Amino acid sequence: MLLTLLLVCVAVVALLIAVPAYIAYATHNRLVALDQRCETAFGDIDVHLKHRHNLIPPLVETVRGFAKHESEILQGVNQARAEALQATSPEMRLSAEQNLTQNINALIGMAERYPELKASAHFSELRRELVDAENRVTASRRFYNLAVEEYGTTLRQFPGSYIGRLFKMNGRMRFDLGIERVLIDEPLAVKF
Repeated sequence: MLLTLLLVCVAVVALLIAVPAYIAYATHNRLVALDQRCETAFGDIDVHLKHRHNLIPPLVETVRGFAKHESEILQGVNQARAEALQATSPEMRLSAEQNLTQNINALIGMAERYPELKASAHFSELRRELVDAENRVTASRRFYNLAVEEYGTTLRQFPGSYIGRLFKMNGRMRFDLGIERVLIDEPLAVKF
């Protein structure tokens, strides 16, 4: 009887140690996997942003051919692109990409004042490619933001909050470019 009681006590103590250890281990692995998903998703955004960056020089040169005296806007786009390419941290990158988006919108908006530029097949093709690039960035950004949300939620819930503090895991910043689709997308032409 005493031996049975001793074995039951040892089993209960073993369970009291093993179950929390397993929960901590599983939670840590889940947080690591979610953090890696965020990294992968950010890499996808990065690929699409680089494609967008590659579209900007020919777009600027096309606009320059039709609107040479709009040098301030053209320089603003080139400067914003250079800053976006040089940004190192995610926070700097986000700020630089938001600035670049605003400058691209200004450039596209300026093109509205030049009917011959709007009618240019080359400009139309570049604008279409830019819209496609923005759509890919938007889709990748959504996936990244969902991954960040899931990671952040797990970090705030118990036992993730405890494990996150223990292993110094921090939340991630959402990625929002503040893209104004109105100026980038081609407006529908309605004729009566």
